[in-house]
Amino acid sequence: MIWRLGDRVLDFRARVQVMGILNVTPDSFYDGGRYADPGAAVEQALRLVEEGADLIDVGGESSRPPVYGQAATVPVAEECRRVLPVIEGIRRQSPIPLSIDTVKAEVAARALDLGADVVNDISALRDDPGMLAVVAAAGVPVILMHRRGSPTTMQQDTHYDDLLAEVRRFLEERVAVARAGGVAEGRIAVDPGLGFGKSPEGNLQLVRELGFLAPLDCPVLVGASRKSFIWKTLGLSPAEGLEGSLAVAALCVAGGAHLLRVHDVRATVRVVRMAEAVVRPAPAPEDGRQVPR
Repeated sequence: MIWRLGDRVLDFRARVQVMGILNVTPDSFYDGGRYADPGAAVEQALRLVEEGADLIDVGGESSRPPVYGQAATVPVAEECRRVLPVIEGIRRQSPIPLSIDTVKAEVAARALDLGADVVNDISALRDDPGMLAVVAAAGVPVILMHRRGSPTTMQQDTHYDDLLAEVRRFLEERVAVARAGGVAEGRIAVDPGLGFGKSPEGNLQLVRELGFLAPLDCPVLVGASRKSFIWKTLGLSPAEGLEGSLAVAALCVAGGAHLLRVHDVRATVRVVRMAEAVVRPAPAPEDGRQVPR
């Protein structure tokens, strides 16, 4: 499980990779409006790199659920206006791998032309019939997420007869579609879609039983950072979700996650490295002495 992205290599076998979130939107659920200015967004990206991010996920359209108030649908031209100057600005100053978080083929294509390395499609290639061709032609990795319904409707019905089986079956089918459409087998990651069409209890189950995705033999991304199931479980406000997010990050490391999508990079990197030290101990040398880390 290795992604070669320009001069960088993401080796998911060696350690969990941390993806820093960069929302260049006015209405994202946690940081909407903070980085709408391209200059501020580029500065934040460079800050996330300093904090230890392995890649940056740039998104120009909020997919927040209705619990936060309905997010506005963004036309292609507006989404490009938001994300393209940021990708271009980051790429001028850093070789950090960049992911474009979009469901629109044109946005993805233009972002890739400017130096983005990965496509993160929360619709799993369903919202735009042209997305698969863009990803396959570019030869870039793609992240496929489980989402039942649209951001507008996804929280209206969060009941599943068998949540784990339905999520895995959906992702199996979308992986098969991607491979049949020309995406290389080693260039696909899957995301169980925490917060997208799941109840708080369902999200906790996905974290608790994350190993259910191992049979897909794809890197597993988890995006739990600051989501409502965390602060609701703790009886806190949205602004008080850091510690809960870090706890979930540690549990996801133990559960087999390969990539964590987070707002709080520095703190998460520290938690992830500590969790790895516990659950993935360094191999002992042949003479029995402990290997220093």
